[in-house]
Amino acid sequence: MDIVRIVEVGPRDGLQNEKQPVGIDTRLGLIARLVAAGLTHIETGSFVSPRWVPQMAGSAELMQRLPRAPGVHYSALTPNLQGLEAALAAGCEEVAVFGAASETFSQRNINCSIAESFQRFGAVVERALAAGVRVRGYVSCVLGCPYEGDIEPARVAVLARQMLDMGCHEVSLGDTIGRGNPRTTRALLQACLRNIPPDQLAGHFHDTYGMAIANISSALEMGLRTFDSAIAGLGGCPYAPGASGNVATEDVAYLMDSLGFWTGVDLALLADAGHYINAQLGRPTASRVAQALRAASRCGDASAAAAP
Repeated sequence: MDIVRIVEVGPRDGLQNEKQPVGIDTRLGLIARLVAAGLTHIETGSFVSPRWVPQMAGSAELMQRLPRAPGVHYSALTPNLQGLEAALAAGCEEVAVFGAASETFSQRNINCSIAESFQRFGAVVERALAAGVRVRGYVSCVLGCPYEGDIEPARVAVLARQMLDMGCHEVSLGDTIGRGNPRTTRALLQACLRNIPPDQLAGHFHDTYGMAIANISSALEMGLRTFDSAIAGLGGCPYAPGASGNVATEDVAYLMDSLGFWTGVDLALLADAGHYINAQLGRPTASRVAQALRAASRCGDASAAAAP
């Protein structure tokens, strides 16, 4: 059976934009439920100043208290050397660096040009690899920018290749504002796959226009087998007005099951994890699959709803 790896980004990319405080115990409770559901790659936090991202405060304590289990890997975002050193001290085994395919987005997000951001990342990657820690790269705005509009696929391909040459083991291609569609997704991947094998790329799709699952299906056809998602569709982007959350992990898991891919995820436990965090946040889930499962269970037909 063909394997698809789901990288759960809800505890970081999903929760970092919440307006209400999300305490460490709540985040730990969510992560424990995600692990119980079978997820093995979870982005847990971000080692940035709490002045800029207050919801990620306490990421060091969180990392030290995480439930350890064989085969489960935790990562965190480290935008600079100071953040990396804090992550290393907390026992982080994988870190991520974050760049953009848009100059304007880069300036508004991390206050520097794309070229300057890569200079910063170079030092982070070099130090992390020297410490025996793997590094994942992110490129945002790959299918459109809120300030510049369309982004040339060739530009994304060059940046992704640079990240890999720098030492990143994988690059996640982010449709930050959810403007992509199957046609533009295929064009992007055609450009990237000319010089990058598919097993070094991941898809990171937001669902602003309801196209995330369709885009993932196109990426599957192009050979990608790693996808980022957030439990219950948590997320958004403060620098991308109108951008909704990441594609829901429940919806991605259901898609993979229905297409015959193996993810190792228990869909019912995954939905429970989503209901847990939404109860803490006081709002309904954004996952269509979780909504359907809950409606079916109320009708006494949960097994039928869970069948692909």
